Amino acid sequence: MFEILFLGTSASAPSAKRGLSGQIVSHNEYRFLIDCGEGTQRQILQSGIGFKRLTRVLLTHGHLDHILGLGGLLSTLLRWESIDELTIYGGRSTLERVQTLLYDVVLRGNQPPMPLILKEIKPGVIFETDDFTVTAFSVTHRGPDCLGYVFEEKARRPFLSQKADALGVPFGPERGQLVAGNEIILADGKQITPDDVLGDWEKGSKFVVVGDAGRIDNLIEVCKDADGLVIESTYLDEEADMAKQFSHLTARMGAELATKAGVKKLILTHISRRYREKDVIAEAQSVFPNVAVARDFDTYQIKREI
Repeated sequence: MFEILFLGTSASAPSAKRGLSGQIVSHNEYRFLIDCGEGTQRQILQSGIGFKRLTRVLLTHGHLDHILGLGGLLSTLLRWESIDELTIYGGRSTLERVQTLLYDVVLRGNQPPMPLILKEIKPGVIFETDDFTVTAFSVTHRGPDCLGYVFEEKARRPFLSQKADALGVPFGPERGQLVAGNEIILADGKQITPDDVLGDWEKGSKFVVVGDAGRIDNLIEVCKDADGLVIESTYLDEEADMAKQFSHLTARMGAELATKAGVKKLILTHISRRYREKDVIAEAQSVFPNVAVARDFDTYQIKREI
């Protein structure tokens, strides 16, 4: 299961009720801050989630409404907070802008209090643990190196406790060995294999986060069968020409992507101040029913539906 906390959901400029782009995706002990618009550090504090274990930032692109908060965040970390390290992932042009912001404006010759790593990435797997991966993919928007991210649990075989009980497998490390794929021998000499106590392979949860985007045809495959999709909805269909001009999406386009890709849950963000939330939802729901418009501090859980 993945969980996403929305810190900012406004497009381009903040509104009275919406901050600029920022979300935290969590999986077990891991946390990822996706984008860091102006004011993100305050949103983190107001949400109550705090800075603990927030050591990885994934940037979708280098526009100011998605990165400017990194200056304030680093400034706060310099004075008040303590984390082991901070790794910022992004494309080359994005990190060039971040380098200038952090080293020339914030640090100005000083050293950060923790290892600060700017990690250039390209499409492909950028982070992996025993049970999930984070994969970057290309997104079409204004400028180069625009990215989205897929969070995906690895396939697993469920442990069948009743079968293990029937075979006399004791509680303890023996069961862990079987889950790890190793055979064990019981005290009475009986040999137990993983196939004896593990079920069929089951796919894990798949969660896709798209930053700003200007087209959807090149996103269908990467979003296919996702349990959750977060994507921008800067415009309504009545201003589709303006959306095309500025390389953004309408609510209808996001819903069409969800339909074509077989997505289970659609969450729209990056909402323009010119629209009412109910109008954004209505347009999207006319195409795809299971849709929500995120508000600041909303939390959603994304898990595989069996």
